[in-house]
Amino acid sequence: MAGDGRPIVVELYTSQGCSSCPPADALLGKLAQKPGVLAMSLPITYWDMLGWKDTLANPANTARQKAYAKAMGHSGIYTPQIIVDGLTDVVGSRDTGVKAAIAARAADMTTVPILLKPDGHEVHVSIGAGKPADATVWVFHILSSSTVAIGKGENEGHTMTYRNVVRDLKPAGKWKGEALALDLPRHDAADPPHDTLAVVVQQGGYGRVIGAAFISRPDYSARR
Repeated sequence: MAGDGRPIVVELYTSQGCSSCPPADALLGKLAQKPGVLAMSLPITYWDMLGWKDTLANPANTARQKAYAKAMGHSGIYTPQIIVDGLTDVVGSRDTGVKAAIAARAADMTTVPILLKPDGHEVHVSIGAGKPADATVWVFHILSSSTVAIGKGENEGHTMTYRNVVRDLKPAGKWKGEALALDLPRHDAADPPHDTLAVVVQQGGYGRVIGAAFISRPDYSARR
């Protein structure tokens, strides 16, 4: 993504088995089209017990939400939850609250420059220097759209289209304030199908986002 600053990172924790989630899923879909925003849907696993196993859920997404709860001092987790730039926790269906949180971050945003450059079988990641910090470099593999017919559970009979679904996420290194270069495999057989790659630099692993960038088709393609 090019332009001034960086995208604001919006993470929606959701589930196909959650009857309160469709409005939040719809809002995330709108945010995914908004310039200057990296909106990601992270389906979780703990509502699978309600009668429908979420077809997109990932244990790594559940672990990330739990880590946020610990970092923020919350006693538990819930859906739909939106976390903006690693700092602000908002009920994911509350349009006004979510937009206010995004606007607040746009007015007070720390930026570490990140450049993503596809080349052959790799994506070259260049992270610029900045104020020293103990930060984690996260890599997200994202599927831009997935339509699911839900056969059981609280949303039985509904067909839902989910946007910017995180299919895989993993830490790729640490950023301490000095310039950092990483090479990521562009096509890895172990990765689930995806068409977008995002890199996020986040203080302490689950704190303030200080850098973010992403690339999508046609610049990046991992179609199977």
